[in-house]
Amino acid sequence: MQTEVLLPLIAYLLLVFGLSVYAYTRRQQGNFLTEYFLGNRSMGGFVLAMTLTATYISASSFIGGPGAAYKFGLGWVLLAMIQLPAVWLSLGVLGKKFAILARRYNAVTLNDMLFARYQSRLLVWLASLSLLVAFLGAMTVQFIGGARLLETAAGIPYDTGLLIFGISIALYTAFGGFRASVLNDAMQGLVMLLGTILLLFAVIHAAGGLHTAIDKLQQIDPKLVSVHGGDDVLSLPFMASFWILVCFGVIGLPHTAVRCISYKDSKAVHRGIVLGTIVVAVLMLGMHLAGALGRAILPDLKIPDQVIPTLMITVLPPYAAGIFLAAPMAAIMSTINAQLLQSSATIVKDLYLGIKPDQLANERKLKRFSSWATFVLGLLVLLAAWRPPEMIIWLNLLAFGGLEAVFLWPLVLGLYWERANATGALSSMIVGAVCYTLLASIDLHIAGLHPIVPSLSLSLLAFYIGNRFGSPARETALKPS
Repeated sequence: MQTEVLLPLIAYLLLVFGLSVYAYTRRQQGNFLTEYFLGNRSMGGFVLAMTLTATYISASSFIGGPGAAYKFGLGWVLLAMIQLPAVWLSLGVLGKKFAILARRYNAVTLNDMLFARYQSRLLVWLASLSLLVAFLGAMTVQFIGGARLLETAAGIPYDTGLLIFGISIALYTAFGGFRASVLNDAMQGLVMLLGTILLLFAVIHAAGGLHTAIDKLQQIDPKLVSVHGGDDVLSLPFMASFWILVCFGVIGLPHTAVRCISYKDSKAVHRGIVLGTIVVAVLMLGMHLAGALGRAILPDLKIPDQVIPTLMITVLPPYAAGIFLAAPMAAIMSTINAQLLQSSATIVKDLYLGIKPDQLANERKLKRFSSWATFVLGLLVLLAAWRPPEMIIWLNLLAFGGLEAVFLWPLVLGLYWERANATGALSSMIVGAVCYTLLASIDLHIAGLHPIVPSLSLSLLAFYIGNRFGSPARETALKPS
């Protein structure tokens, strides 16, 4: 066990807990659910940018993405940069309209919005179950990433690291709620920025300069410096699919969407778009380029996902490695707490209160139930992460695609198409989920396209057809009050 690496990380985790305690003491009086799951909709522009970025940038971006860049080369770095407009798209498409309607409906979760728009309890149940299944997969990826970081960089056995990481996350998220989540996101976003920049410079220096590093990559495999990548994996259909999966489709991710209903005012949105896009650009370029160039320093890694933690302890002094280990740890923690909160909100608000609406007034019971739901979910994900795959990026993209196939069209068309109705939305969700599950299960790529492309195309068609047979939507649903 490497104590010099571990001590700064322990200090960082204590700081995270301290912020959670601070957030708990700063809880405002009023509706408990709105405070615990949305922080009373009080985010400013800087915090909005950081929480969106930190929620979007996950173990896949700090562990899986650089691992893929290590394996496939500089072409994957270019591919990663197509995620640049993700924050702009999320806030631009959802943004003001989504937040205005959420305030009018007093919506706490994405499913609250869907129920207010479509008036279908069946739709809410289907959306809730889809969200929980996909989030279990997505959170498992984050737990695996956190445990691998501790295993590689601090010398802690995988199982022990998983226990430390999983219990820490479950406790601080259950204790502090949304306000703790976004405060930690703001701090973690800054840690990620600093860690990314310094690690990239350290990697380039250790490789003997950028030109020397690229020459070494070319000697290992000329395809590592081509736009098509090693194994020629980066075909045009794959790149188009990847953009839809990790950029355009992000609009439909529930944990991203809920950030779009919790900001303070329109000024926060504009500032969030600019700052968030800049931060995403720096993080994506820095981490993926470090992963690709890392192969010039560590040419024989058997598990690509270990490239970033291994580089940290190779090119940085031990204490510095411990400090910058906090950067990918921050990315992972911020994504998990967003997904954990969204999952517990689904259980408490959409399922439990959907069955027992009379419990809404019992604030003490809701507080206890919300915290326990968050903590128990964290423990379940910990168990699911006990036996990890070699490359987590594919599992993460699988979960992301499932969420997008279910939520994207009901969410976007529900906002912008007045005639959209529950039958259309349900048809879209069912067709999207079934199509994506089947194509992903048999690993079928029609014309080289990722399963998300035909799934979203068919779910859009199903929405249009189903909409023609359903009852008309309420005329007042999208009109300002």
